[in-house]
Amino acid sequence: MTASLIDLQVDTGIATLTLNRPDKRNAMSDAMRAEFIDALEHVAADKAIRALVLTGAGKGFCAGGDISGMEKRMNAPTGEIAFNGWHRQQRVHHTQTLLHTMPKPVIAAVNGAASGLGADTALACDFIIASEWASFTWSYIHRGIIPDGGGMYFLPRRVGLSKAKQLIFTGRKVDADEALALGIADRKTTADTLVADAQAWARELSQGSATALALSKTILNQTFELPAQQVFAQGSQAQGICYTSTEHRDAVMAFLNKAAAKE
Repeated sequence: MTASLIDLQVDTGIATLTLNRPDKRNAMSDAMRAEFIDALEHVAADKAIRALVLTGAGKGFCAGGDISGMEKRMNAPTGEIAFNGWHRQQRVHHTQTLLHTMPKPVIAAVNGAASGLGADTALACDFIIASEWASFTWSYIHRGIIPDGGGMYFLPRRVGLSKAKQLIFTGRKVDADEALALGIADRKTTADTLVADAQAWARELSQGSATALALSKTILNQTFELPAQQVFAQGSQAQGICYTSTEHRDAVMAFLNKAAAKE
């Protein structure tokens, strides 16, 4: 599946989705977001795809929201600005939710600057691997707005509340080494091997039962908000589903057959 602003390639069960607007450092326009949503929905629905790698074309990962879209919003009639903004936010949140709740591992391979919404988009993935040229900045404050792509939810969970406040209040840039030290990035590699390393990591993460992985991820995403009793309850329901899966049956039978062969 290839589109003008989004490139999606699948190889041996690993999807690689590239934000493809390099002349604008992959800034997210409305048209690009529409294609992004379509691609994410396709990846989520395709059972042959076991993991997703997200990266950017050219020198940047994603420069955030498209500045021309901001200008268009400001020039709208006064009585329409609030509702237009609300409607846009629904699309932004839908996109970030698709990333966050994807029922398979998602790795952001950050090849360059991830700014504003770009930084939030990386955080919405399960894992972040950064090249030496990667940087992160929650630059919303410089535009007089707040993080609207999930940064206020995801960033404190990675770096702690105080550090998240510092990064959001100042909008300062964090390079790859500091991102790794703070826990924003999980791994660092070279630009030349970034996507290949991310794909290899994706294969490693997606080796096990797709059913168990999807159910585990769904519960883990909620563990900071739910009391232990609810986590246990959701776990019981998920385990009941796992008991009926082909993957569980095949794994148990393979173990039993292996044990019987040794007797």
